Amino acid sequence: MKVVVIGAQWGDEGKGKIVDYLANEAQIIVRFSGGANAGHTIVIGDQQYALHLIPSGILYPDKMVILGAGMVIDPVALFTEIKMLQDRGIDTSGRILISDRAHIVLPRYIQIDKERDEARKKPIGTTGRGIGITYSMKSDRDGIRLADLSWKEKMDELDKADLDFLAPYLDRLEAMSIDLSAFLVHHKNSQILFEGAQGTLLDLDLGTYPYVSSGMSCAAGAAIGGCVGPRALDKVLGVFKAYSTRVGNGPFPSEFDPSGEDELCKFVRETGREYGVTTGRPRRCGYLDLVALRYACLTNSIDSLVMTHLDVYDTLDEIKACVAYRLGDKMIENFPASIAALNSATPVLRTFPGWKKTLSNALTYEEFPIAAMEYIEFIERFCETPIHIVSVGYDRKETIIRKSPWTI
Repeated sequence: MKVVVIGAQWGDEGKGKIVDYLANEAQIIVRFSGGANAGHTIVIGDQQYALHLIPSGILYPDKMVILGAGMVIDPVALFTEIKMLQDRGIDTSGRILISDRAHIVLPRYIQIDKERDEARKKPIGTTGRGIGITYSMKSDRDGIRLADLSWKEKMDELDKADLDFLAPYLDRLEAMSIDLSAFLVHHKNSQILFEGAQGTLLDLDLGTYPYVSSGMSCAAGAAIGGCVGPRALDKVLGVFKAYSTRVGNGPFPSEFDPSGEDELCKFVRETGREYGVTTGRPRRCGYLDLVALRYACLTNSIDSLVMTHLDVYDTLDEIKACVAYRLGDKMIENFPASIAALNSATPVLRTFPGWKKTLSNALTYEEFPIAAMEYIEFIERFCETPIHIVSVGYDRKETIIRKSPWTI
């Protein structure tokens, strides 16, 4: 069975924890998009791991993890991450593979990335990791893939600085390189988990362009970046928070208003630890945007949703969610492509009673307070998509499974 996990918002939804949790029943985990601009935090007991390139399943000793064809690989970041895991007692030997079609991030791309964003009249707010430039080079057909490292004519096109940079990594990258399509055919009877990066609203085509990432963070990207046909994918899970966050610039219709909701923003940010894993930047915070979430469900054929950070609301008397946008004298319930429309939209909010109870103590969904269940069930009706998993804390065990995704 092949299951896809994507972000259903602007990234940072808690995909890392969910992939780590679900990887227990998988044999292979494939990360299909993005690069070292992503950050996944996994908490196991008193241990916390921050991963950027390596799929979350690496923490299980018997799992194989693969960096897919849709990824862009920074060798420095990759081998620094591998060393971090090994230093903390995680044996990665022979368990990390890379698609030979994945592209490589060169140091000059990182410099170009920073300079280009600084030169924009309205900066996008990239992480400055060279990700967008690497994807641009890929589209311009000037990039370099793992498969090209043994192609003399291609390597001759690189300048001396590029070659000097790559030299220490060539043997290690070659040892990890695989034909991903053939590999997955050979393991067609395995349970395979496809892990996305960022989120639908940062997807190059589906997201709030140009304030997006440069890769495919939608469900369709799992087929392309994972080197399988779309009909081979059995199920799509969309991960979302009980509220919304965004990093960097770009429209955010349900963002808390700093003039009157600054304290609420601070509460959510601190309680939810809303700081970038990769950059440390504080995340912008706002109400759950159900217009955007329903759009994510529709455009990704999401079979079921995974709700995270619900416990952040445990102490509030009431909570609110955005159910429509007001544009001038019109009210709309669809997610527009126009950045101008999104920037001028004001959220139409619906209020729900709080539950004033610690959700992390619950062992089953039936133990949730009625108010929490009513909030969840309203979201299900609005998005016409079931919520089968609810996370109520950072630890693996603080996860409520209403229905396992490993069932047809």
